[in-house]
Amino acid sequence: MKTIIITLLMLFAGITLNAQTSINSVLASIEENNTTLKSLRESAEAEKLDNKTGIYLENPEAGFNYLWGNPTDIGNRTDFSVIQTFDIPTITGMKSRMAGEKNNLVEWQYKADRMNILLEAKQYCIELIYYNALKEELALRLQHAETIAAGYKERLDRGDANILEYNKVRLNLSTVQGEISRVDVERNALIEQLNRLNGGNDVFLDDRLFPEIEFPLSFESWYAEAEQKNPVLAYVKQEIEVSKKQVSLSKAMGLPTFSAGYMSEKVVGQRYQGISVGISIPLWANKNRVKQAQAAVRAAESKETDSKRRFYGQLQILYNRTLGLKGTADTYRNSLETANSSDLLKKALDAGEISLLDYILEIGLYYNTVNQALEAERDYQKAYAGLSAAEL
Repeated sequence: MKTIIITLLMLFAGITLNAQTSINSVLASIEENNTTLKSLRESAEAEKLDNKTGIYLENPEAGFNYLWGNPTDIGNRTDFSVIQTFDIPTITGMKSRMAGEKNNLVEWQYKADRMNILLEAKQYCIELIYYNALKEELALRLQHAETIAAGYKERLDRGDANILEYNKVRLNLSTVQGEISRVDVERNALIEQLNRLNGGNDVFLDDRLFPEIEFPLSFESWYAEAEQKNPVLAYVKQEIEVSKKQVSLSKAMGLPTFSAGYMSEKVVGQRYQGISVGISIPLWANKNRVKQAQAAVRAAESKETDSKRRFYGQLQILYNRTLGLKGTADTYRNSLETANSSDLLKKALDAGEISLLDYILEIGLYYNTVNQALEAERDYQKAYAGLSAAEL
C-alpha cells in the first residue's frame, strides 16, 4: 500500500518530464507518418500551384491565311500574323500578390487540419497514460488480493476460516483480475488508434505519469495569446485579406488590355508587312464584378466577427470546465495524501479487529477513491489539451 501511495504522489506531484517528452515524440512521429496529413500536404501544394496558374501573360496567337483568288488571274493571297495580348503591369503585379494571399489561405487551412489530427492523437495518448497508470495500480492490488487469498486458503486448511470467507477473498481476487483484463482491452484499442494515426507504424508509450500543466491564471490574458495562434481564426482573417485584394483586382480589371504583334499580307506582285496594335475595353465583361468582390469582403468580415465571438465563448466555457476539473483533481490528490488508512486496515484484519467483509468494503472505498483520482486527472489533462490545441 505504501508503494501505491508513493506512485500516486509521484503522479500528482508534477514529476512528469518523461511523459511530456514521450507524448511529444509520439506526436512528432504521427506528424511525419500520418497518411491523412501527407495527403493534405500534397493537396495544399497542388492548390498553391493552381493559384499561381493564369497570372502570367496570355498565350501568343499566330494566324495564317491562304486565300484563292477568283478569277484565277488575280492570283492568291497569303496572310501571316503573330499577336501578344497583355495587361498593364499594375494588373500583373496584383494577380501575383493575389496568388500569394490565396496560398497563405491554403497554408492556414492545412495548419487547422494538422491541429485537429494532432489533438486527436494527444487525447489518445492521455487516455493511454491513464490506463497505464491504472494497470500499474491494479497490478499492486492483484498482488495484495493474491496474498490475502493465499493466507485465507492456509487458514481454511487449518480450520481457522470458513468457506464463505474464502469465497469472498476469491471473488475479490476475480474482480481485480477481471478489471485488469478490461484495462488491457482498452489499452490495446488505444494503441491501435495511435498506430492508425502513425501510418500503421507501431507506437510505444508506456508512461504512467501525466504531463505537467502550467494552467493560466487569467483567462483574458491567455485568450489574447491564444487568439493569435489559432489557425482557424487566422484562416478567417486571411479570407478578408484575399477578398480585399480581389476588390482591388476587380477594379483594375476594368482597365483596357492591349495587344501588339507582327502582320504580313502577300498578294501577286505585292507584299505588305508591319506591326499591329489593339486595345480591348471591358465595357460589359466585368459588370457587377466589383460589387461581387465588395460583397465578399463584407461577408468575410461578418464571418470573422462571428468566428471570434464563437471562439471566445467556446474557449471561455472550456477554460471554466478545465479549471473546475483541476479543482477536482487537486481535491482527490489532497485526500489521498491525508486520508489513506490502507495499512491500518490490513493490520486490523490481520489482528482480527475487523471482519473480512468490513475490510473488503473499506478497502473498496479506498480503491474507488484512487480510481476517481486517476479519472479526474485524466479528464483535466484532456480538457487542457483541447484548450491549448493551437500550441500543437
